Amino acid sequence: MTMTPTTSTRTSPYSQLRDTQLGHLMRFLSNNKYLRYPDEVDPSLLRKAMARDDTITPNIQSDEREKPVDTTDQTTSASSANNLNSGDGDGARTSQGHFVEGGKDVYLVDWYGPDDPENPQNWSSNWKLLVTLQICVLNFAFYIASSIYVPGEPSIMAEFGVSETVATLGLSLFTLGYGTGPMFLSPLSEMPTIGRSGIYFWTFLFFVLLQLPTGYAVNMPMFLVFRYITGFLGSPALATGGATIADMYDPARVAYGICIWGFFGIASPVFGPLLGSFVAPAKGWRWTIWTFTYLCAVAAVMLFFLMPETSAAKILYRRAKRLRKATGNKRLKSQSEIDAAHHTLRDDLVVLGRAFTLTFFEPIVFLWDLYTALLYGVLFTWFESFPLVFGGVYGFDTQEQGLVFLGIFVGGLVTLPLFMLWIRHGIVPKFTQPTFKPEMVLPPAFFGAASLPICLFWYGWSARKSVHWMVPIVGSSFFAIGIITLFNPVMTYLGIAYPKYAASIFAGNALFRASFGAIFPLFARQLFQRLGIGPGNSLLAGIAVCFMPLPYIFYKNGVKIRHISKNARHDV
Repeated sequence: MTMTPTTSTRTSPYSQLRDTQLGHLMRFLSNNKYLRYPDEVDPSLLRKAMARDDTITPNIQSDEREKPVDTTDQTTSASSANNLNSGDGDGARTSQGHFVEGGKDVYLVDWYGPDDPENPQNWSSNWKLLVTLQICVLNFAFYIASSIYVPGEPSIMAEFGVSETVATLGLSLFTLGYGTGPMFLSPLSEMPTIGRSGIYFWTFLFFVLLQLPTGYAVNMPMFLVFRYITGFLGSPALATGGATIADMYDPARVAYGICIWGFFGIASPVFGPLLGSFVAPAKGWRWTIWTFTYLCAVAAVMLFFLMPETSAAKILYRRAKRLRKATGNKRLKSQSEIDAAHHTLRDDLVVLGRAFTLTFFEPIVFLWDLYTALLYGVLFTWFESFPLVFGGVYGFDTQEQGLVFLGIFVGGLVTLPLFMLWIRHGIVPKFTQPTFKPEMVLPPAFFGAASLPICLFWYGWSARKSVHWMVPIVGSSFFAIGIITLFNPVMTYLGIAYPKYAASIFAGNALFRASFGAIFPLFARQLFQRLGIGPGNSLLAGIAVCFMPLPYIFYKNGVKIRHISKNARHDV
């Protein structure tokens, strides 16, 4: 008979709290008396945690060793915490977990069974939603930290006596920081000894604390240095968030999660200038820093209390350590420890450099990263034209200029429900079909690729005194259509095509986007001042037109291209 955890253990509201930073602190202070794990409450679960050969009786140094082993029990274990990472439909396997490593017996510590409550795939829908909400709040709060600064540029120019280009570096270096940060921090989150929750909390905590020297900077060099450092430290929310969602949900629901997570990343650059346009003129540039710091501090507290570990490899690594300590049996190991037994320093460096190698040596990843980077480069460049259009052409004051960004937000509110309906009726049913291919998620990108140049042409050539100011605002709303229907399918496609390296893939994408977002604003004002609003937007639209065939090319030929790659999935 298969032994399962008690009902109280499975349904305990404290199950996920054990793996939060608060839970770890409480366990440490109580010497592990509070928030105990199921195997600490019921030692017989040890046998269920080992995917063992039925002919082998583990050398359990506990009260259980005198009890007979039920040799009729075949333990079913999950091969990973999420279907994306496992690459199959049900996420479970039956494993014979007795190995010989270096001439010694090794027993694989795995899930208790397919209904293991510690497996993030088996968490309650409320906990999954709570974790997803935290990821979305992090995404929103961190992106606001970049764009809210823009209305404060005139204030910092006046205080430190710097040029417009130097003032713009406050945005560019922060953006560059959150592009380079995930290249190092996201691969760390894939290491079983580190995991995701610790990366989130500790990097974000230091991100908040270092806003103090940023906001109290006495000169421009000091300000710019800390803008880059804080951008670097706060970056895991941008790249690792998608991987966290994939830890908890099956592929069909991952598409919903990434869509909502991505929308928060779109909304925050819109609300950043809106908030900054009210704060900066009244309080100066320093209050643009304090405004988002308060929001981020709340997010950091939320991480401490409510963000559990979602990495399956990390959870099983901790379980193996716990069982070794409880039983004294050193042969109990998680899969990651067995895999790491033959790892060298070179192998560890490969893991750390994985985001770079996948980004620059995988044609699929490189081209899609380049395209999404164009979106963000255009976004940040385009934002620089708003004061020229609505301030210079239409005579709006600073606060009114901030409000015009709501046109993009409204476009997103209209597009997002329609896109999610397409996921429900056009994608989710296909996930269960044997003919499913990752390329099937790409058709909305056809509309996104067309919406971007339409937006730029419409906005650029309607921005004149003879045309009502609502016309360019309506044109700007098409940008939200483009970014939702292009960005989300691309990120979903990359996550499905490269399931084992999702965090590294998203980190490389963040690097490309941030690099373009950092460089483009430096010449944006000069672009529009020299070419004019219409021709300047037409130049950006022409670049977007050049990329329009890319979604169709991958939709038709993606399977062939993926099968050439040694890192992409070949099973679909």
